[in-house]
Amino acid sequence: MKVAYLFMILLLTGSIQAPRGQTLRNAQEYIYRGLARQRQGELDGAIADFTRAIELSSGIILVAAYINRANARTDKGDWDGAIADYTNSLDLQLSDYKDIPANKRAGKKEGDPPVSAGVTFAPPVAYTFNKRGNARKAKGDLDGAISDYGKALETNPRYAEAYYNRGVALQSKDDLDGAIKDYSTALELAPNLTDAYVNRGQARQGKHDLDGAIADYNAALVLKADEAGIYFARATARHEKKDLDGALADYSKTIELDPASAEAYANRGVIESLQGKRSLADQDFEKAFRLDPSLKARFKEFIEGRKP
Repeated sequence: MKVAYLFMILLLTGSIQAPRGQTLRNAQEYIYRGLARQRQGELDGAIADFTRAIELSSGIILVAAYINRANARTDKGDWDGAIADYTNSLDLQLSDYKDIPANKRAGKKEGDPPVSAGVTFAPPVAYTFNKRGNARKAKGDLDGAISDYGKALETNPRYAEAYYNRGVALQSKDDLDGAIKDYSTALELAPNLTDAYVNRGQARQGKHDLDGAIADYNAALVLKADEAGIYFARATARHEKKDLDGALADYSKTIELDPASAEAYANRGVIESLQGKRSLADQDFEKAFRLDPSLKARFKEFIEGRKP
C-alpha cells in the first residue's frame, strides 16, 4: 500500500510544493518541481526536471518520472516522445504487475475508479495504456490507440474514460456501432460524462437514428445547458428530421451563446428560407459570410436555387 500511495502522490499536481531556494536532493524533489513547472506552463523546464528524476530514480519512482515526462511531452504535442515514455513506464510496470492478484489491482474504491481522476486512483497500468492510446490517437494511429484502450480495459474493466476514448477512436474509423457501444458503457459507469452523450448522439445521427441522437443531445444539455455546440448538434438533427421550428430555435440559441458561429447563421438562413422568411435569411447569410467567407461557395447553390 505504501508503494501505491507514493505513486499516486507523485502523480498529483497540487498536494506537495517543490522546494524553493534549495538544491534539489533526490528524484522526488525533481518530480515535485517538474509538476509545479508544468502547472505554470514551463514545459521545457518540467521536462528537464523529469529527465533528471529519471536519471536518479528506480522502481516506482522511475515509473512516475517517465509518466510525468510523457504527460509534459503530450502537453507540448511531442507524441513520439510521449509514446516512448509511456512505453518505458509500461515496461517497468508490467514486469512487476503480472504478479499482483486481480482483486488487488483496482483503485481506491475497488472496481469503481473516478472517470476524471484516473491519474489518482486508476491502476497505473490502465492509466498508462489509456494515456499512450491518447497519444497514438493524436498522432493518427487509430488502430494502435484502440489496442491500447483495450489493454487498459483488460486491466481495469470499469475504466469509463478508456471506454469513452476507444469510442472516439472507433467513431473516427466510422465504426459507429462499436463507438455507440463504448459510449453507452462509459455512460453506465459515469452518467455525467457530457461528451459521451454528445458523441453518441453524433454516432446515432450518422446511423440516421434521429430520435436517439436528439435524446442524447437533450441529456447532454441537462448536464451542460450553456454549451453552444450541443445546441448546434441538436439543431442539425432536428433539421434533418424536418422539425424546422425546433431547428430554428436551436440555431438561434447557438448564436446567442456563440455570436461568432458562422455555420449557425448560415444554417438558420436555410431554415428561414424554407419557411419563406427571405429577408431574415438574407441577413443571416450576410452575417455568416462576413464571419467565414469560405461558406459562400458551400451555400451558393442553395441560395441561387431559392424561389423568388
